[in-house]
Amino acid sequence: MGLGLSGLIAFKATAWFLMFILVRRLGFTLLGVPCLYASLVSLLVSIASLPVINLPMLLGKRPDGTFPIWSLIMFGPYLYYVRFFSILRRLKSGEEPYTEICEGVYVGGWPRSPSTMPPGNPAVIDCTCEFPREMKGQGYLCIPTWDTRAPQPGEIESAVKWACRKRAQNQPVFIHCAYGHGRSVAVMCAVLLELGIVEDWKKAEKLIREKRPYIRMNSLHHKALEEWSKHRLSSPTRKKETNASYAGLSSTPARTRSERQGK
Repeated sequence: MGLGLSGLIAFKATAWFLMFILVRRLGFTLLGVPCLYASLVSLLVSIASLPVINLPMLLGKRPDGTFPIWSLIMFGPYLYYVRFFSILRRLKSGEEPYTEICEGVYVGGWPRSPSTMPPGNPAVIDCTCEFPREMKGQGYLCIPTWDTRAPQPGEIESAVKWACRKRAQNQPVFIHCAYGHGRSVAVMCAVLLELGIVEDWKKAEKLIREKRPYIRMNSLHHKALEEWSKHRLSSPTRKKETNASYAGLSSTPARTRSERQGK
């Protein structure tokens, strides 16, 4: 995976800047100011989303999934663009907003309305840094990540432990990014592995692809999963423990299960 989002947004920044130059040459400099501003915002996002920089906190998304007023004003051209583009893309593709991968565990795209949420009031793991939390009232964990980028191994581990605690309480879990193709799939692979559904993240990816054919993890997602797997699940003893933990979900008291998975 090369420039990914950074290259796309840099192209967008260039287009806005060229529009500004055109409008200015036509004698409408004041009307071109919004184009210049959109170009500068796009350029900043392009730089901040480079893998060597990777600064999703730039957009100011809070842990509860909301955006402060300053962010909505400052980064409005980008934030509202991605929301509008997401809605159009989903309407065009006709893809299901979410897919159940195993019992009570779902992966999908940004849930902008109740109709795009899985049933059962699921706990939500939000892997985006650019979309707001629309649905309230359920458990929520945000691991802000740029589109086409991957959560850090430590963030994956935090999400996995959180998801396992929710499943131990028999609460459904919904992992989402913008479309349910990359960031959320990487986290889902780790969750499936920790629950003992699969033996490694590559088999998890294959299982998810069988149920949600349009997923497309890139080399950054694979690298993060490999790093996480190497440090967290390389031990045969730990694999045995996690498999035993999953097998006992239906019979072990919730408090005991949570304590075991919180080790």
